[in-house]
Amino acid sequence: WARGAHILILAADLRQPISLTTVEPGDNVTLVCNVSGMELKIFYWHKQPLGHMVQNVAKVIRGQSTISEEFKDSRFTVIKKASQYFLTIRNVSKEHEATYFCHTGTDYAPKFSGGTFLAVNGKIPQKASVHLGDSVTLNCSLFSNNNEKSVQCLDEHRVYWFRSRDEERKRSCVYSLSKTIQNSSDAGTYYCAVVTCGKILLGEGTKVETRILVINHPNLLGTSLTFIHVINIYILCVYCICKCVFLYYFLI
Repeated sequence: WARGAHILILAADLRQPISLTTVEPGDNVTLVCNVSGMELKIFYWHKQPLGHMVQNVAKVIRGQSTISEEFKDSRFTVIKKASQYFLTIRNVSKEHEATYFCHTGTDYAPKFSGGTFLAVNGKIPQKASVHLGDSVTLNCSLFSNNNEKSVQCLDEHRVYWFRSRDEERKRSCVYSLSKTIQNSSDAGTYYCAVVTCGKILLGEGTKVETRILVINHPNLLGTSLTFIHVINIYILCVYCICKCVFLYYFLI
């Protein structure tokens, strides 16, 4: 040890409750941090996704707020009113699901506030990555929980697709969509839907992404590869007694 050296050890008390906020994809949400009675030399908003390290969303120094580079888009804004800081996230998606918390004070003596876990409803679509010019096949399946009655797979079922930028053996109807991805505008998330007994059941979706194919061998330049990626999109249909069951899929 060097003569005259001092060691300062600080322990932050993080035993504070975490509240729960549940939103739907596409919603706007505002999180609040109360800084009443706290020293306000610095202020930080943090995000911690499940299983990941803490990420800094924004900081406020001397009243000037700065959004971190990773979060610099129109979705995130930070404002202060009286003794509260507000973090607003617009058009929420599944990637925003995490625990958000703030701390203030000084660098050597921070004070943390109780966090909020932001839960985003909905499931994450499966992904299919294809090269431009390749084909992709998407399947949509309709299942029945009632093993005594079969799912009605009639010819008059109209099937559409749409796009946006267990242990027991189940009876099923399967419909497929085969589409060639000509350019990047064909990429997106494709969904199927079932209209049955007055209800609309929506599939989880498949996110189709384009990727660049790099061929270094001169003899292979210009060669096109054929690739078909098959993805199953499952829709669980709760069977009810109806005279007719309609199966719809949409492509926009």
